[in-house]
Amino acid sequence: MASLTFSTLPTSTTIKKPLFSKTSSHLNQSHRFKVSCNAAANNDDKTVKNSETPKLILPFEMQNVDRRNVLLGLGVGGLYGAANLTTNIPSAFGIPITAPDNISDCVTASSNLRNSADAVRGLACCPPVLSTDKPKDYVLPTNPVTRIRPAAQRATSDYVAKYQQAIQAMKDLPDDHPHSWKQQGKIHCAYCNGGYSQGQTGHPELQLQIHNSWLFFPFHRWYLYFYEKILGKLINDPSFAIPFWNWDNPTGMVLPGMFEDNGRNNPLFDPFRDATHLPPTIFDIEYAGKDTGASCIDQIGINLPSMYRQMITNASDTTSFFGGEFVAGDDPLNKQFNVAGSIEAGVHTAAHRWVGNPRMANGEDMGNFYSAGYDPLFYVHHANVDRMWKIWKDVDRKGHKDPTAGDWLNASYVFYDENENLVRVYNRDCVDVRKMGYDYERSEIPWIRSRPTAHAKGANVAAKSVGIVQKVEDVIFPLKLNKIVKVLVKRPATNRTKEDKEKENELLFVNGIQFDGERFVKFNVFVNDVDDGVETTAASSEFAGSFAQLPHNHGDKMLMRSGVAFGITELLEDIEAEGDESILVTLVPKTGCDELTISEITIKLVPVV
Repeated sequence: MASLTFSTLPTSTTIKKPLFSKTSSHLNQSHRFKVSCNAAANNDDKTVKNSETPKLILPFEMQNVDRRNVLLGLGVGGLYGAANLTTNIPSAFGIPITAPDNISDCVTASSNLRNSADAVRGLACCPPVLSTDKPKDYVLPTNPVTRIRPAAQRATSDYVAKYQQAIQAMKDLPDDHPHSWKQQGKIHCAYCNGGYSQGQTGHPELQLQIHNSWLFFPFHRWYLYFYEKILGKLINDPSFAIPFWNWDNPTGMVLPGMFEDNGRNNPLFDPFRDATHLPPTIFDIEYAGKDTGASCIDQIGINLPSMYRQMITNASDTTSFFGGEFVAGDDPLNKQFNVAGSIEAGVHTAAHRWVGNPRMANGEDMGNFYSAGYDPLFYVHHANVDRMWKIWKDVDRKGHKDPTAGDWLNASYVFYDENENLVRVYNRDCVDVRKMGYDYERSEIPWIRSRPTAHAKGANVAAKSVGIVQKVEDVIFPLKLNKIVKVLVKRPATNRTKEDKEKENELLFVNGIQFDGERFVKFNVFVNDVDDGVETTAASSEFAGSFAQLPHNHGDKMLMRSGVAFGITELLEDIEAEGDESILVTLVPKTGCDELTISEITIKLVPVV
């Protein structure tokens, strides 16, 4: 197969200087990537390969990128930001989420699937009970063998053969074995579809849910940790590491070929994938259920600024990136500000839906939480999601810190380890991947420089809309989003200085979003977007971000509530609207929004901790 290629840094074994400091030559290079778009992704690009990621030093004011360079992007804004303002303040009376000691307390996952009769994977998601003993607290190995997770598009044939061998060994185990392929798939179903309750902490009436909150990153990190160690155990190779789907890099923006080669004879193959999205089709990071028809170059030109938006603009603080707090006693289906972080609700959700088969009743496998774990690509996708957590912390910017609240540090889950022991693991023990014995092969992150140049729409768009567009204070809420909605929203301050911006982020909140949790839901948000004959896309300066939710079934409750926030500090700079007292906010429904309602649209200044 032909391949996507692009020029990168020269290969090196050690890097002592920051990749993106103010004086870095890399920041000043043109970085005009060479891309061949008639291809799959089995190439070897000359990327720096080093397991020790240096700090990525970002200047407060990023250099603007030449708009003619489409590969470096044209967009800014932010997917999914801070959901509440209690980022680092421990809950006064909270109790950490705790998975049950007795895994036999697990129940059949919620059967209220939109098409439950056609649930091809089944909803019996409980793990086998090998012992009634209480799970022991897991202790990380001392001086472990460091497993280096490779980028899937650069995997060698020897590595692919070993990976296939490990997956086949897992699939050959009896279904009731705790290490079997079926049991690994059930883990996601149990934790995401109501298999466990909060009974361990005195709330048996409430579900334990690891999505749409600050539990998302740590739960999946532990999930992959044991999955990887089990695979290594099965092939007697403790150094074995799973690959990551490098969808944030142009060379990795197609479904890795190793998962489709030889079809059903390949252990990595899954029959429930969207056949229209196989290589050389470029992954759409802003996927909303329909293909846009964008060319390869144009799609990459959207994807890179989308990643910048999710990792920088709308991930400027702990809550924005991780998601809202979730502690024992919270109802995960009806907590207004318990929302997903920028990556979870952004590229994470898009990839799930893009890969899942739309011809299946419930979008199996990747397109629905209950079935996602049955596709080998799920784990490779989530390896890159996990890599985003590591990169976000490596970016040397104020606010890029793990949660410090005890309710997060002491939240815990139960897994079978590679030795079939039932163990309890805690968030506090998974914040450092090196201590967990793994790391990621170095790969360029071109999205780090994909902030757009200024794209002014003319002076004070909002002021010109007065009398034509309704002010938010005059809107009757809840507001139904069954059509495009435009409102004028007053800002708390104007013409903020650089020092002001370093102290407080300006966030646009869309709160009290009520929607059908069993549908794929997505709407886009734009700021000061006017009809001037220029098409506004996710790569445009005016694009603030999106709200998106993957379907997941949850008992007798059809409706869910959530909220979302978008960082607009940089966006207002780029559209030259920093002096405007109000902004024009446009909400554009994309899918599943017929009955979706919103209870509040507001702008707030949030302290940067």
